[in-house]
Formats: sequence, structure tokens, C-alpha cells
Amino acid sequence: MLYAAPQQDKESETLEGSHLATDSNLSSHPHEFPEGGLAAWTTTFGAFLIQLCGFGYTTSFGVYQDFYTQHYLTNETSSAISWIGSLNTFLVTAVGLISGPLYDRGYFYHLVIAGSLLQSFSLFMLSLSKPDQYYQVFLAQGVGLGIASGLVYVPSIAIVSHYFRRRRTLAMTFVASGSSLGAVIHPIMLNNLLNGRLGFGNGVRASAGFVSVLLLTACLCMRTRLDPPMTPANYIVAGKKCIRDVPFIFAMAGGFFFQIGFYYPLFFIQLDSIKHGLSVTFSFYSLVILNVSNCVARVTSGFIAAFTGVPNLIIVATISGGVLTLGMIGLSSMASVVVLGVMYGYFAGLYIAMVAPLVAILTPDLSELGARMGICAFVPFLASDSNSLTGTPISGALLTSNYIWWIPAVFSGVS
Repeated sequence: MLYAAPQQDKESETLEGSHLATDSNLSSHPHEFPEGGLAAWTTTFGAFLIQLCGFGYTTSFGVYQDFYTQHYLTNETSSAISWIGSLNTFLVTAVGLISGPLYDRGYFYHLVIAGSLLQSFSLFMLSLSKPDQYYQVFLAQGVGLGIASGLVYVPSIAIVSHYFRRRRTLAMTFVASGSSLGAVIHPIMLNNLLNGRLGFGNGVRASAGFVSVLLLTACLCMRTRLDPPMTPANYIVAGKKCIRDVPFIFAMAGGFFFQIGFYYPLFFIQLDSIKHGLSVTFSFYSLVILNVSNCVARVTSGFIAAFTGVPNLIIVATISGGVLTLGMIGLSSMASVVVLGVMYGYFAGLYIAMVAPLVAILTPDLSELGARMGICAFVPFLASDSNSLTGTPISGALLTSNYIWWIPAVFSGVS
């Protein structure tokens, strides 16, 4: 049964009241949130840039999947190549189990600076990798870039809670829209760089320079407002609370199954378009079409959630995403790519934008928000890990070298 939106609002008020009562160490006046101002919006903009460079770059892996499969790692299967993107995605959220608690203990600046430096370093190392040297690409892009993005992912979203309470969902969805805008900008840039005159090495270096400038800007913009609790949250206790929290457990279970199929369109729509005989130029922009719609969804999701409630909106997004993934079985023409890309991108954007607000709603004590975000991010994204034999690696294996597209689409859509 869907939750009623007014009930969600009451839950938010209860959450906030509980936070104010239990977390008096956060500020001498914890009830006074700026709800705006220069510091609040520059911090929000910095977090937006972090998402643009971090998760936005990760979800652009479809460009690399296509380029590696056809040109750079031709000795490897689609499944093996997808492990690079899958591990990258997995680490973005798995590292949240570390960065979340560290954020709660006041290490925000350490995390964002270290993560930004590591991301820049990993991209420059990726530019030095050689053709058909799988381990070099795997270490730089799968491991290094994944850890770097993971260090900044949770802190860049959670920092918004220092400045907003009433408008927190709206601010968080704006931050989340950074990753979808990044997933529009990076594919356009990478497709033109990798397949243009610069080639792989110089193209990736140009991309790395662009990302480094944005990350530096983000680090200069973001500031914390609240002091960490005098007594840090006990994360063993927080973990036990999660186990007994039935709505939170259901949220993680739903996220786990959805993540199994979530990245299939993002990783394979460009390759799918090319293999169905569509023009290479149009296929390059198929991922861009999906991500433009994704960006629009994240920007508008905060306004929609104000009327529907966060739980209702995320339920609609997950069901629609599954149906549209099944619809990829019929992808064969330019029109079908556009329709599926626009619709799937929109509902995927709604889902991603609502994850953080949903966790905030389900967190009775916001001093544990970083820990809960880390836990809730890690468990669902475990589905993307290559060692769990789920997600995009198994979709790549089901695809086979004969490109049997309906099998991975059914697997991902049903999940």
C-alpha cells in the first residue's frame, strides 16, 4: 500500500523533532537552520559539482563500455569490461560505509580533499594505460576512481543537512541533479575526445583536467556549519537499530533488487544502438538523451515529492523503471531509442534523487544520518559488485559475443 503524502510530512516533522531533542550537541541553536544564504548555497553548489564529477562520471561508463569493446580492449568480453564500471559503481557507495562515519565525526574536509586528489590522479593514470592491458584500466578506473568517488559521495550529500531542514529535500535533489548533468556533459566530451583526433590518452587527460578544475572549485565552495557531536554516534548501536527498523530494511531490500537491473540501460544503450544498425553519431548521443531526461527528473523531483510524498514517488519510479527496461527488448529504431531513453532516464532520475531524502525520512536521529546513508548505499549497491555475480557483469555475460539483447533486458527488467 502506498503511503499518503500528509503522513510523510508528519513523519518528517517527527524526525526533525526527534533530532532536535536528541542531538543538542550539534549546535547551540539546533532549531535555527538558515534555509538559504550565501554559505548555504555555495556549499550546495560545491556538493553539486562533486556529484557532477563523481557519480556523474561513473554513470557515463557506457561511453567507455562501447569504446573498450570495439577498439581498446578487444581481447576482453563485454562481461569482463562491464566489471570495470560495475566495480567503480560499487566502490562509490561501498566506501560510504567508511566515509559516512568519518563525516559524522567531523572529517568532512579530509574526505573531500583526499577524494578529489585521488580522482584526479586516477584519471591521469587511466590516460597512461595501454591498449589491451586490462589490469591497467581496471586498477585506474575500476579501483582508483571508485574509491575516490566513494570518499566524497556521502559527505557531499549529507553536508546539505547543515543548512536546510524545511527545504532539505529540495536542496538534496538539486545536489543529486549534479550527477545527471555530469552524465550529460561527460559522454558528449568523451565521445568526441576518444573518437576524435586526440585519441584515448590525450582525450582522457583533457577530461581529467576538466574534472580537476571543477573539483578544486567544489572544495573552495563547501563549508561545514555544525560541529560534530561531542559524543560520536555508536555505529554498532546504529546498525542494530537499522536491523530492527522494518521500513528501513524494506527500503534497503527494494534498493538491492532495483540496483541489479538499474545500470543495464546506462551501460549498454549506446552499444545496443550501434549493433542495431543506427548511425554512430546518433548512437553517441543516445546516452546523452537518457541523461538529459535524468537531469530534468532530478531537478523536478523535489517539487513532485512535495505533493506525492517521497515514498510514493520512489515506488512509482522503481516500477516504471522495471517496465521500461523490459521495453528495451524492442529497441531497434531511432524512435525507440529516443522514447526509451527519455522515459527510462526520467524515472531513473526520480529514483536516484529520492534515495537520500528517503533515508533522511527514515532516520529518527540525524546524528546517525551519515552512517545510515552509508549502510543504505552499500547494501543496495552490493548488487552491482562483480563478486556477487549480479548487475551489469551478469548482464554482459547473458549478452554473449553474439549480442542476444533480449536475455539481459529480461533479467534486468524483472529484477
